[in-house]
Amino acid sequence: MLLLLDNSAWTRIVNGALDDERAETVADWIEQRYLGTCLLFILEAGYSAQSAADHRQIMSDVADLPTVTITADVERLAKQTQRELAAIGHHRLSPADVIIAACAHKAEAGVLHYDKDFDVLAEKTSLVFESEWLAPRGSL
Repeated sequence: MLLLLDNSAWTRIVNGALDDERAETVADWIEQRYLGTCLLFILEAGYSAQSAADHRQIMSDVADLPTVTITADVERLAKQTQRELAAIGHHRLSPADVIIAACAHKAEAGVLHYDKDFDVLAEKTSLVFESEWLAPRGSL
């Protein structure tokens, strides 16, 4: 199954925050094209660049990963999800996280993250996707 990257995971991957075993697993996932992207992730990753050279490197690193397109159906799902969250008092989740989760739902994929908001999205909305923590919550 494809796992879409969230920037909360990506920054920890590239900064070497993982233990050797998990870093090896993630490297295998990248090699096997098990990790993917969407436009929101790419823009967030680019935003986190510290320089033009860093931006070029990030874009190069993610260029060959599978990409899920943000379609009109994904947009509809994201708006529906935000309505669902508002109805239960959770409407303040990141719009980027909502769109990434909607992309994962539409692609029948999961999300690789280090962000509790994806658990809320998976548990409290009609989106169906695997919420995969990069490492146990609070361990990094």
